[in-house]
Amino acid sequence: MSQIIKNRYEFSIFFDVENGNPNGDPDAANMPRVDPETGYGLVTDVCIKRKIRNYVETVKSDWNKGGGEYSSEAFEKGERGYDIYIKDGVALNTSEKRAWIAVLGTDKLEKKDSKVDLKLRNWMCGNFFDVRTFGAVMTTFVKAKLNCGQVRGPVQLGFARSIDPIVRQEVSITRVAITTEKDLETKETEMGRKHIVPYALYRADGFVSANLAQRVTGFTEDDLELFWQAILNMFEDDHSAARGKMAVRKLVIFKHENIMGNAPSHRTLELVNANRLEGVSVPRSIGDYEITVDTASCPEGVEIICRE
Repeated sequence: MSQIIKNRYEFSIFFDVENGNPNGDPDAANMPRVDPETGYGLVTDVCIKRKIRNYVETVKSDWNKGGGEYSSEAFEKGERGYDIYIKDGVALNTSEKRAWIAVLGTDKLEKKDSKVDLKLRNWMCGNFFDVRTFGAVMTTFVKAKLNCGQVRGPVQLGFARSIDPIVRQEVSITRVAITTEKDLETKETEMGRKHIVPYALYRADGFVSANLAQRVTGFTEDDLELFWQAILNMFEDDHSAARGKMAVRKLVIFKHENIMGNAPSHRTLELVNANRLEGVSVPRSIGDYEITVDTASCPEGVEIICRE
């Protein structure tokens, strides 16, 4: 059994996009997200966590043998403890009912045990990787004053921001397949549009709290290693025409020697920088940037780990 983590961490993720839309904004015709005041591109934390969840579900579960459908039989075929709570096609209440049945032996909720709320929360943390990692609000269903509770997870991510301002380009496309038979009489093609970023390098910063892992969710060393793997591979099984070519270029991890940390997080994260190379006015590849880590200024008691 892997131990619960005992060290605090901060980390920086660098990823890029080429001729794709890394994170469309539904309030702006699905154009790439951007800070309107500065022109820097944005990718939400929710978008990044979705890709991490998908990777974990792919490598730890066995849905394909279960017919590709959510069922208790398919769940049992996967590795226990690594199911995903927030996922497509499964109601949150469906996952929560599994906790009620496991803890109470029935889906009829009766609060006879004063500690039943804690037991439900612990079952959810023990069986769902994303609850154990990111936390969750599991109060969507309340009956007999029972629910699975709210959990603040030890792993927190911020928005990713591009290193330089981005250009949001609208590209016109055509298709030979006409939508209706009537239009086929007068049209040979139909027009469409795609929104892309020609190239951009993004950075996202995150934090791992050993204190919350030990007090609340039980996030372990094995969970942490899986999390790092998921970050490095989160785009590899997520390719699509809309997103173009995306890749994680570097993961910089700061490991503190104790549970509360040896320095403020801003001091460690400020050691990492990405800058355009001299003479590059319009970056079009990762080769146009240099990502540096100021190891000489690293606070005492903090280890720097770089992965690519």
